[in-house]
Formats: sequence, C-alpha cells, structure tokens
Amino acid sequence: MTREHAPPVPGAPLSGSVLAEAAVVFAVVLSIHAAVWDRYSWCAVALAVQAFYVQYKWDRLLQQGSAVFQFRMSANSGLLPASMVMPLFGLVMKERCQSMGNPYFERFGIVVAATGMAVALFSSVLALGITRPVPTNTCVISGLAGGVIIYIMKHSLSVGEVIEVLEVLLIFVYLNMILLYLLPRCFTPGEALLVLGGISFMLNQLIKRSLTVVESQGDPVDFFLLVVVVGMVLMGVFFSTLFVFMDSGTWASSIFFHLMTCVLGLGVVLPWLHRLIRKNPLLWLLQFLFQTETRIYLLVYWSLLATLACLVVLYQNAKRSSSESKKHQAPTIARKYFHFIVVATYIPGIILDRTLLYVAATICLTVFIFLEYVRYFRIKPLGHTLRSLLSLFLDERDSGPLILTHIYLLLGMSLPIWLVPRPCTQKGNLGGARALVPYAGVLSVGVGDTVASIFGSTMGEIHWPGTKKTFEGTMTSIFAQIISVALILIFDSGVDLNYSYVWILGSISIVSLLEAYTTQIDNLLLPLYLLILLMA
Repeated sequence: MTREHAPPVPGAPLSGSVLAEAAVVFAVVLSIHAAVWDRYSWCAVALAVQAFYVQYKWDRLLQQGSAVFQFRMSANSGLLPASMVMPLFGLVMKERCQSMGNPYFERFGIVVAATGMAVALFSSVLALGITRPVPTNTCVISGLAGGVIIYIMKHSLSVGEVIEVLEVLLIFVYLNMILLYLLPRCFTPGEALLVLGGISFMLNQLIKRSLTVVESQGDPVDFFLLVVVVGMVLMGVFFSTLFVFMDSGTWASSIFFHLMTCVLGLGVVLPWLHRLIRKNPLLWLLQFLFQTETRIYLLVYWSLLATLACLVVLYQNAKRSSSESKKHQAPTIARKYFHFIVVATYIPGIILDRTLLYVAATICLTVFIFLEYVRYFRIKPLGHTLRSLLSLFLDERDSGPLILTHIYLLLGMSLPIWLVPRPCTQKGNLGGARALVPYAGVLSVGVGDTVASIFGSTMGEIHWPGTKKTFEGTMTSIFAQIISVALILIFDSGVDLNYSYVWILGSISIVSLLEAYTTQIDNLLLPLYLLILLMA
C-alpha cells in the first residue's frame, strides 16, 4: 500500500509508468538469465517478451470492459510482473539446490518454473482468445514463445513431471472460474495469476503427498502449512457457494457457519494432517510451540504486539467516531503503523527461531482468513463489528467485496520464510546476498515500502513520470533498506555477506523502482522479486 496511482486512460497507448514497470521487470529477468544462463533461463526471456505484448491486450480489455470476469479497475493488468514470479523463482531454486547437490529440490525447481510458464501462457491465450479483432502480431509472438517453451520443457521433464504441470494447470483453470466469479473486482489479471497459481500448486502438492504418504518423509512444519492454507481456501469456496442460496447474516446461518467450521476443522483438516505427519496434530502443535524457553518468550512478545495492533485499530475508530466526517479514513502514516508492528514481529523470529516463525505465521494467516470470512459473510456476533472497524483502513486497492491488504502484508513478510527449501539453505549456501533471503519481506515491505510511502507523501516533490510516486520517497526507501542491512549484520551473527554489497544494492534499487511504478499489490509483489534477486 503506497501513494496512489493515476487511473488508466481508456483507449490510451502504453503509458510511461507501464513501460517503466516493464523495463524494471526485464532488468530482473536479464539479471537472472545472466546468473543462470541455461535453456530454462532462455525460456524465461521468451516468456517475458510474449507477456509484455499480451499485457497490452489485457489492459485494453480492462479499459473496454470486455474481460470475461470483473477485475480490479484501479490498476493495469499486471500480467508481465506476475507471469515472471514463479518461473524466475523456480530457476533460482534449481540453481541453488544444484550447487548444494540436492537433486530432489533441483528437479522440484524445474517443475515450479515449468508450472509458472504454463499458467502464464494460459492467461495469455485467454486474453488473446477474447480480443476482437484478433491481434495477429501478438498471436504470432505468443505462438513462437509458447512453442519454444513447450519444446524445451517437453525434452526436459519426465512424464510424471509433465502430468504434474498439467494437473496444476487444470486446478488453476477451475479456481479461476470459481473464485473470479464469486469475488469480482478483488484481483487484477496479474494478481489472480499469482495468487491462484500459487494456491493451485499448493493444492496439487498436497494431493500428491497425501497419495504417496507411505514414501513421504517431509517435515511436519511443511505439511502444516499446506494443509492449513488449502483447508482455508476450500472452506471459503464451500461457504461462498452455500451462502448464494441462503442469507448469511441471520443467527441461524451464523450458528450453522460455526458448526460447519468445527466439522470441517475437526473432521477433515485435522485427520488429513494426522495422516501426513503420523502424530496427533494438536499435541504436536502444543509441544512444538512450547518446546524451549526462547519460544515461550517469543510467543509472549508476539501476543503483546498483537494486542498493540488491536489497540491501534480501536484508537483509530474512536477518532473516526469523534470526527465530524463519517467518511473519515485512516491517514497513510496510521496504516503504516502495522508495517512497523510486523517488522518488530518478524526480525526477532528470524534471528532467534525461524521454524517457530514459520508455524506462527501460518497460524496468523489462518486467523486472518477466518476473520475475513466472518466479516465478508456478516457472521454474528462479530461480522458487523469487523466491517465497521476495518472499513477505516480501506484504500483504492480494496475495491472488491474482500479486504485483502492485511493478508497480503502477512503473505509478503512470510513468503521468504515459507518458500525457500530448508535443505537448500544450509551453511555452505548461506553466504553472500543469499543470507538476506529470509529478510526479503522485512526489507522490501516492512522498511522500504513504509519509508517510501511516509516520506513520499509528506516531503516528496519530484514525481516519477506517469505516477504520483516521488523520487524522494524512492531514494529514502533505498537508504533505509541499506541501513537495515547494516543493522542486520550487527544483530544477526549468522549473516555473512561476503562482499556481495554491489548485488545487494542493485537488488534493493531495482525492487524500489518496481515499487515506484507498479500498480499491483506491492505488499505481495516486492518481497517475491527481492527474494528472487537475493537467491540468485
């Protein structure tokens, strides 16, 4: 959440801000290509070229109101930056795990990259299929890029891996049809690709591991994340479908909601988790949380911060009640309080106990999603209260029925902790910029985005072309992140940058420029791009 962008002008050609955003994304793609330099990185370059051309078609569809579903209108389609996240992440994962001699996660990285490319190509085909008249030149470029990617992947993936990619693509297609219909104006096409693509991949992984549980030797912590996230998504689809046919705001519906939540949790999620980890999930969780004295101190500290966040919400709402204007909205600085609280939450967890932070962030995500269900469906007794309390913190990106910015903030901070395979982050692979990978969310969103927003909105005068973002905000963001890296070096003895300062400065600068020009949800996009660059 940052300074507001000017809305797109219907029928206008590619604006300067869109071209600048594309230039930043291409800089990242070429940097990863230079670092990896294999046939897969050439596929990523081809995908970026076709996504750039197709993004213009998506933007035109949105401006004309001709898209199949209702997308968020205060931004461009965002297809290019979103299309490149999964492929680039898969490439750097493959490279790092290959250097660590871990063939399983090396192949897994290739599957991630191939899946991301397949999902992106599907989104491109969808846009081209509904564009009238048919854009011949763009179709030729997409066809050539898609042909190159399919040819290389066909000769690189095993039959099982190809089936896995197709399974994810099938799940993605169905989730698109269901969730974009049920949740209009909540996503741009790029955000839908990124979020639903990630959920589809997780669901497929969970199904695969559940069917091969005898051979599975996974960490219970990883299974906990998979089961909880997929369970919450399926619960949302179930209740969204159910409440189409009944009023969700009555006491009878609310009691039914709570009962069915218990049934799904105790009757589906917990048995599913028990099958995967071969332990009682509740006993395992309690034992895990209170295993050491450090963990108890961290949990107490985090509970105090959670209480502080609740007090901030209540205080801002009390100010609104006393304000003469009923449309009073929380100022930018007030919304950034939560960024400071999240930074104070994550830094001790990363330094002292990352595994605990991994599980605690999963639990927090579960609570956030559940409370959003309660708010969205107006479930008694808290539904209307939550609607009133959270409406104060809405911005132009919460244009749909869901309020997602706080969930995106949590995801942006947590994804660098969740995504990187722990076997590929052992001692020998933690030197240089890669040592900062767990801090990618803290640096880009917790520090960079917050400082850019506050300084840009209060002291900024020189605007980046085509946006309301300011040069001063971006420069102070880069400076604040550099200071944060210096503080991390002081307080985290496990971080050794090995003189990779130029790459770190370049990565921070590129992501800060992306923050200045993107109209997508920066809480989600920026940490992923910084994560990719630091891993490379």
